[in-house]
Amino acid sequence: MIPALFTNEVDKIFIRLGSASSPGQLKSVIDLSKTFGNFFVLDDSFYFILNHHTVEFEFISNEVENVLGFAPSELNVQFLSEQLHPEDHSWFLTFGNYMADFFAQLPVEKVMKYKMRHDLRYRKKNGDYLRLLCQALIIEHDEDGRFLRSLNIFSDITYLKEEGRPILSCIGMDGEPSFIDVGAKNIYVKSNDNFTKREKQVLVLLIAGKLSKEISNVLHISKQTVDTHRKNMLHKKNVNNTGQLISKAIKCGWI
Repeated sequence: MIPALFTNEVDKIFIRLGSASSPGQLKSVIDLSKTFGNFFVLDDSFYFILNHHTVEFEFISNEVENVLGFAPSELNVQFLSEQLHPEDHSWFLTFGNYMADFFAQLPVEKVMKYKMRHDLRYRKKNGDYLRLLCQALIIEHDEDGRFLRSLNIFSDITYLKEEGRPILSCIGMDGEPSFIDVGAKNIYVKSNDNFTKREKQVLVLLIAGKLSKEISNVLHISKQTVDTHRKNMLHKKNVNNTGQLISKAIKCGWI
């Protein structure tokens, strides 16, 4: 998946999950650690508090340097997402959308009674990849149940799971049921498309917002040839217009 497309889809997920309201004053990390002490995994782990209103870290523990090799000052949300293994981009987006749907159907009073747990691969500062168990707990939300702040724990589980698909689970607390390996359908997974090399080049430029005449100039082909490629792609994917083609290409990971 093209990095710009991945970033765009990540932004959409944060918009779905986050609240337009601004959270209140941040509690001390010490108080939060005591309150949610049983949530922490201490071995080879780091944690951070995410402000879903600003989509920024409000705190990152120093242990991140032991796990990923980066100092807390080097990290922000975008930078951390850029360290995600390219093959796990589609899983990250799929899990994010599943979580948004899951919390949307919960009564507001139950939002803070679930933590989400999944595993993904991230790149360390030295270039190596490791598999992190990612656990997230909502610690503040607005009156509609939309997220204001979450506490997130990332633990290195490479020694436990070197291979295999990522798994998402919704863990209930205070008597709520848990849903283990929910089998979220990876709607972004790359399909075996039948586009030609030239059609893919045209599609990339269409996604970038280029018109047929502009594409013809970039690829040094006639506008008529560009229009023919566009018609062929619509026919191959059984869609009615370019907008539908672009939307499906992003979701299915054709690029």
